[in-house]
Amino acid sequence: MGEERSGARARGGLEIRGVSKRFGTLEVVRPTTLSIESGQFVTLLGPSGSGKTTLLKMIAGFERPSTGAILIGDRDVTSLAPQKRNVGFVFQQYALFPHLTVAGNLAYPLQMRGMRRREIESAVQEALEMVRLSHLANRRPSDLSGGQQQRVALARAVIFRPPVLLMDESLAALDKRLREELQLEIRNLQRELKITTIAVTHDQTEALVMSDVIVVINDGAVQQVGAPADLYYRPRNEFVAGFLGESNVLKGCIEAGSGRTELVLGSGLRVQIDAPSSTGSGASVTCIVRPEAIDLFPPTADASRELRGRVLQRIFCGDTFRVTLQLSDGTLLLSKPIGGNSRWLPETGEEARVSWHPSELVLISPMPKGNLT
Repeated sequence: MGEERSGARARGGLEIRGVSKRFGTLEVVRPTTLSIESGQFVTLLGPSGSGKTTLLKMIAGFERPSTGAILIGDRDVTSLAPQKRNVGFVFQQYALFPHLTVAGNLAYPLQMRGMRRREIESAVQEALEMVRLSHLANRRPSDLSGGQQQRVALARAVIFRPPVLLMDESLAALDKRLREELQLEIRNLQRELKITTIAVTHDQTEALVMSDVIVVINDGAVQQVGAPADLYYRPRNEFVAGFLGESNVLKGCIEAGSGRTELVLGSGLRVQIDAPSSTGSGASVTCIVRPEAIDLFPPTADASRELRGRVLQRIFCGDTFRVTLQLSDGTLLLSKPIGGNSRWLPETGEEARVSWHPSELVLISPMPKGNLT
């Protein structure tokens, strides 16, 4: 995504141009423009009611845009019915035909396209092997586990090799362990098939694991578009910082001098920051620091030269701890030290020296009101 290149509008390229959706006076999706390159895995990420599913439905043809145009490759599909757009769709509830076998479910979209029987049988066998379900070809959906049903739904959606695959919260009904396994399986399959994929989810981890590009949406508006690492480490605003992972938000003024730039909190507490030169002294700013960037050490004898916090809560989470601290001015910080058993950690009620690299304190913008694409 980003700058349009000559190959961006290949067979699986997708263009969303000024697309919006109104229901009466309610604008569910504000005017949105996105360019998705062929073969990318793009996730529409946002809370319930943010407009992400409505946007997906407009791409699929289940909803008609109030404004704008949608192109798949060089083909304008804005006014086409869903069955004429030639896109694959994996629904949240899978929508398998209960009276057909696994093989029958896979054969159905090929039969609707008028393929010959021998070609269908070959394609079904290939698809079954692709999702490792050859041994269940004659089972019915009711005899399958949730994970197996999901694989069948995925195979049915891609068996006719559509240019674009759409997925609507398709892993939401699975338990955590199975969901994590299938995230990797789907991602590997998508890369193998090189099929442009647009998925909707509210699961942050799923978006980070599976995506080439994440589109963060809130209140019908695109908040930020970018690679997972870019959005995580350089969120554009407070919503993105809070929705994609956890963040500590610090607000104050910039004070520069003597070769050192500091963020001065309202209480007078000071922390060092790597602020751009364009951010002059006295500027009011909002910053975030990720919990895993905060290190905890035993306090030293000189309290005046260090940032300290008292531990309010310490929770063991397996691979890390969640340590909530309160600074002397009442500011709360969350720290998530990695490898807790091999390092010093304060107990509840104890004080700790709080530290992070100045580059980990990231300046962000206020909450936006419109699309930022």
